[in-house]
Amino acid sequence: MDVLQLVVSGLANGCVYGLIAMGFVLIYKATEGINFAQGDFMMLGAFITLGFTNADYMDLPFWLSVCLAIGIMGILGYLLDMAVLRRMFGQSQVAMVILTIALGFVIRFLAGAIWGHEPQALESPIAGVDIRFGGLVLGLDEVIVIAVTIALTILLYFFFARTKLGVAMQASSQNQLAAYYMGIPVRRIHSLIWGLSGIVATVAGILFASKGTIDPTVGLLGIKAFAAAVIGGLGSLPGALLGGVIIGLIEPFAARYMPAHYSQIAPYALLVVMLILRPHGILSQIQTKKV
Repeated sequence: MDVLQLVVSGLANGCVYGLIAMGFVLIYKATEGINFAQGDFMMLGAFITLGFTNADYMDLPFWLSVCLAIGIMGILGYLLDMAVLRRMFGQSQVAMVILTIALGFVIRFLAGAIWGHEPQALESPIAGVDIRFGGLVLGLDEVIVIAVTIALTILLYFFFARTKLGVAMQASSQNQLAAYYMGIPVRRIHSLIWGLSGIVATVAGILFASKGTIDPTVGLLGIKAFAAAVIGGLGSLPGALLGGVIIGLIEPFAARYMPAHYSQIAPYALLVVMLILRPHGILSQIQTKKV
């Protein structure tokens, strides 16, 4: 039972990492850039939901708060690309990395200024509720995290495979010039992808906040999520989820069976091994360019 408990806990954490990693993949596939503020998007989405929901703030119904937060973060991601990131077109990838790292610092500062730096709990209807199967005790929040992640992954798959907008996004990510000549508004598509990554990050933030407390430094989970995206394959949405689940499963077992000062580095040790043995990730979608 202890092993099953660790597996469920690891899967729940891994699903959160996977959702954040999906945001990395969405941006990378569209622009070949890395958004190192993705974890901070997750944190900001969680705090916006907390601000709408908790009695100390606006005290709105939980599900209304969730919808408002998702909408706000989607719009914020869209406007951020349209007003700021679009002006970086033609600049080096290093400039994009530096910009998003600086953006992460700004988001953490604003979150601390508005909501404070002390850990806070989201007043969620799924928090603190247990489900029992024989001797196995599962938190409803962990079950919901896993279920929502699976549902969102399936929804994104059908969105990209079956909808006109999703196909246009894929075309834009694979060959921007060809997509432009086919009449696809590439810049608008990029803004929509940034909006979509903000939505996915917010869902991850709400699920994470339902499992425990949050503070502005929670955005640094984006580092683990980036490791998950690299392990799974930076160009693959299923790979992002797979990488997140792998890291999520490694953490509780490493904490249980390894010395404390070694268990913290286990996910990053795996990342180093993957970069040596399979640098493009488990489900690599990177193809060698021919001259």
